[in-house]
Amino acid sequence: MMTVLDAPLPELIERLGRAVADAQQALDVNSLDIAKRMTERTVDLGDGQLWSLLGLGFTPTFYAFAEATLEAKLTFTIRESTEFSVGGGATGGMAGIFSVTVNAEYSRKYGFEVQGASSIAARLVSLPPPARLHQLLNEIAAQPPVTASTNTSA
Repeated sequence: MMTVLDAPLPELIERLGRAVADAQQALDVNSLDIAKRMTERTVDLGDGQLWSLLGLGFTPTFYAFAEATLEAKLTFTIRESTEFSVGGGATGGMAGIFSVTVNAEYSRKYGFEVQGASSIAARLVSLPPPARLHQLLNEIAAQPPVTASTNTSA
């Protein structure tokens, strides 16, 4: 699994484009499949004739991606701290001898933090069928219905 921190921006954009293209193709194939089923499916409305759904005026809905948005946010934090402390003590004796102790402590710390978040949004809109398909669907819809008594496949 790739995270937003691992992937360069051009790769993320390419993946989004491919995902939209694949999804669009799946939507188109689905709408064509529905159109085919609408020609095959017939209903008897009580008038002794079998009507296809297209013959009754139903049409498949086509969808298209109107937009797709990729949003990536990265936050970098760098910290540096320096600590220095000095301590000491002195002791003295009776013969004029004394000692001094010195404690020195120095430290430098670095911190680096990266946070990332991403989101993808897509907006779909419905469209009429392509012009040629719409013409074909209208031609199929204009065909006369089949008489229920002569068709046994209903």
